[in-house]
Amino acid sequence: MARGERRRRGAPVDGARTAERAARGGPARRGGEARGFAWRAALGVVVLSLALGLSGCWLLEWRRARRAVTLHSAPPSLPPDSSSPAVAPDLFWGTYRPHVYFGMKTRSPKPLLTGLMWAQQGATPGTPKLRHTCEQGDGVGPYGWEFHDGLSFGRQHIQDGALKLTTEFVKRPGGQHGGDWSWRVTVEPQASGTSALPLVSLFFYVVTDGKEVLVPEVGAKGQLKFISGHSSELGDFRFTLMAPTNPGDLAPKYSSYNVFWSSNPGLPLLTEMVKSHLNSWFQHRPPGASPERYLGLPGSLKWEDKGPSGQGQGQGQFLIQQVTLKTPFSVELVFESGSARAGRSQALEQLSGSLLTQALESHAEAFREHFEKTFQLKEKGLSLEEQALGQVALSGLLGGIGYFYGQGLVLADMGVEGSEQKVDPALFPPVPLFTAVPSRSFFPRGFLWDEGFHQLVVQRWDPRLTREVLGHWLGLLNADGWIGREQVLGDEARARVPPEFLVQKAAHANPPTLLLPVAHMLEVGDPADFAFLRRAFPRLCAWFSWLHKSQAGPVPLSYRWRGRDPVLPTLLNPKTLPSGLDDYPRASHPSVSERHLDLRCWMALGARVLLRLAEQLGEAEAAAELGPLAASLEAEENLDELHWAPELGVFADFGNHTKAVQLKPRPPQGLVRVVGRPHPRLQYVDALGYVSLFPLLLRLLDPNSPRLGPLLDVLADSRHLWSPFGLRSLAASSPFYGQRNSEHDPPYWRGAVWLNVNYLALGALYHYGHLEGPHQAQAAKLHRELRTNVVGNVWRQYQATGFLWEQYSDRDGRGMGCRPFQGWTSLVLLAMAEDY
Repeated sequence: MARGERRRRGAPVDGARTAERAARGGPARRGGEARGFAWRAALGVVVLSLALGLSGCWLLEWRRARRAVTLHSAPPSLPPDSSSPAVAPDLFWGTYRPHVYFGMKTRSPKPLLTGLMWAQQGATPGTPKLRHTCEQGDGVGPYGWEFHDGLSFGRQHIQDGALKLTTEFVKRPGGQHGGDWSWRVTVEPQASGTSALPLVSLFFYVVTDGKEVLVPEVGAKGQLKFISGHSSELGDFRFTLMAPTNPGDLAPKYSSYNVFWSSNPGLPLLTEMVKSHLNSWFQHRPPGASPERYLGLPGSLKWEDKGPSGQGQGQGQFLIQQVTLKTPFSVELVFESGSARAGRSQALEQLSGSLLTQALESHAEAFREHFEKTFQLKEKGLSLEEQALGQVALSGLLGGIGYFYGQGLVLADMGVEGSEQKVDPALFPPVPLFTAVPSRSFFPRGFLWDEGFHQLVVQRWDPRLTREVLGHWLGLLNADGWIGREQVLGDEARARVPPEFLVQKAAHANPPTLLLPVAHMLEVGDPADFAFLRRAFPRLCAWFSWLHKSQAGPVPLSYRWRGRDPVLPTLLNPKTLPSGLDDYPRASHPSVSERHLDLRCWMALGARVLLRLAEQLGEAEAAAELGPLAASLEAEENLDELHWAPELGVFADFGNHTKAVQLKPRPPQGLVRVVGRPHPRLQYVDALGYVSLFPLLLRLLDPNSPRLGPLLDVLADSRHLWSPFGLRSLAASSPFYGQRNSEHDPPYWRGAVWLNVNYLALGALYHYGHLEGPHQAQAAKLHRELRTNVVGNVWRQYQATGFLWEQYSDRDGRGMGCRPFQGWTSLVLLAMAEDY
């Protein structure tokens, strides 16, 4: 039995003693008649109690289910209509569709969407490959943003076989509806001097939800002169697709045009609709050249061809222009706002041609200047190539910011673990979410614990963007203070998620990493940040309070992640998805007796941050409540009592555990979990890895702590966590190291190097390396060496593949998992800048 459990188990309270005495025998026994009457009376009480109990349980469950899908009553963290063009015109339009290679939309519940598709004609027999959405296995790449300022400008490069595409955009402020913007798409052969230049089709499209009115004007040979439009949110607007030119010299290029107009089939079906209609042969016949066949869209702009709903009313419209020509070429699409034109005192030239070139270069130069001023990589002596990596890391993260709107599915917490399966999931109210995404190809949606790490980077670049993002996440709070760990909002997001991951469970938490950028706000002291935090404070407290109560552990000051996988015969170790560390080994046999070290450390950090915030905001009552909890959670003797494992020499989880667990082949079932001896018992979990380091990672230890030295030693030992490429997630000495969790479930957090935790480690080593204590020199040395290893490996892998990766091999450093992964892997920029 653990020391903490033994000390905290006291005698029964008075009520329990009274009940115990009554059970052992009360007054003298009465006669038979009295006994019969007492029996009948007792039966009546039982029946009545049972009826009342059942109705009471039903009512309690109904209330819990309703609260799970009821928005929190605290005032919003952001001003009303904060996403509207009236309040934030410069953020209204953006590349807020990170799952497509190139597209823009408005920050509104029913946005006007624009996008790009392309296909190389004749490259393969049959229908050409149509590129539209970022897919992990489509063979495109590398691709990503070279520059993106998160606001008004971006430049992206995409390699697709023999083609190199460059997509650029720039916005111009003005009017009351978000201003103007222009695109430029340049397509060139990948290899210079190619004799057989490929024939390429670009598809520019506009999609409405049924309220906007689109009026296309078509010219000769199917070329759209422009598309006029109107909506209540955008007012009057116009799209103009400029005639293609040679890159650089703006000389016109001969092009073939096709147009297609239909009702909106639904955003997830756009690609398939175009593929299914790309079925007619046309001739591309430049003057003086041999004609070439290409597959084109056979549509027209006749009224009767617009689909069964007329002009798309109710369903919306899908209008697409196909442009086909020989590489190399550039095509520009210009969006002009009617209110912007009307509000200018004099006519302003259309943002195209040389004016667009000038605007793009001006923004690129401004980006470079702001980047160096913010991160000072050049001043720190980093090479031009390393500076370029830092710019790509930042730009990919900013270019991965999306705007989502919709309803998620929530399964209520019925109060008893396991009972949640007795009720059906319900729809959460419609909510917006402005957030960065971990990966455009694989995870193009919001993830709670990822977002805190994302905003550490974004915050340095543009604190206002971070306030917007945090405000949106806090807007997802339900009545109890819960935020779903994975947000699948809207048709496009839902189409990318397997059905089993659509439902979020209202009992399951996620690490409260949003408090990391909050802590940075407190350090910086920006008045705008404090104004935001004052509004956000009630919601932050509600969220933390829910975590504190709902994830409480078996003994005081302990915590336990709810939502571990059940014990299945196919799983080596039941996973703990809510922790964010998925298959990291926990107790082999899940039980209510578990104590999870990482969660306790997150709670200690949360209490510390919110206490400091309450004090700075003058919230005396909240500070009085948070103070004792923060002090108890930060007291090392309490942490020691619950999580220091003397037999292991490190901090550890506690639970019903045995190391004698293996996956063994058992035909015909396949790999099956086999439990040997010793049998599981309550003990500290021998799983040295990231979880063991959390008191160090979150800087909860005093620089003179006797526990700091042992943690630094295991961190630095290559037999355990140290590798030439960064810290392993699980020690090489662990029996779980590199082990599959099932026949079809490869290792994830069982040895690979992850940038988010390595960044926390770098920050902690830097912190202790600057504080006087017996381990100062060791911490400083480890910081220098770990930074060299981590940054060097990410740079080498980027040079070799053109991608930032989800994780890196601790054996050879190669990138693994999904790519591009410009979520928390972008923290490499802060590591280069030594900004912790």
